Amino acid sequence: MASIFSRIIAGEIPCYKIAETENYFAFLDISPVQLGHTLVVPKDEMDYIFDYEEDYYAGLWKFAKKIAEAQKRAIPCRKIGVAVIGLEVPHAHIHLVPMNNEGDLDFAAEKKLHPTAEQMEEIAEKIRKELSE
Repeated sequence: MASIFSRIIAGEIPCYKIAETENYFAFLDISPVQLGHTLVVPKDEMDYIFDYEEDYYAGLWKFAKKIAEAQKRAIPCRKIGVAVIGLEVPHAHIHLVPMNNEGDLDFAAEKKLHPTAEQMEEIAEKIRKELSE
């Protein structure tokens, strides 16, 4: 059975898409720990990020770097934090989170935000705009 991320990539589940290439896909997390929290997902569904072939794995990080650079320009923050947790969805993915302090990378459920659809679309548009420049 396809993971929720594969279903998002296939267009079966809507998302706030940031960018897509032949092999990778980025979209806003719908339960962000900070506004602009983005997931970078390989299209080749695999549970454990370190199981990918070396070139594919390197390409994933290269794609993530482009997204993080756009996030940094689009969202006021000190840095973009990175986390690879992979326990909640059996499809490898990278969390890119705008940060101003270490606590901004706290994934505890009670810390998650609930932005409106309008806020999500506005944030996605800001990041997409930075990618295109």
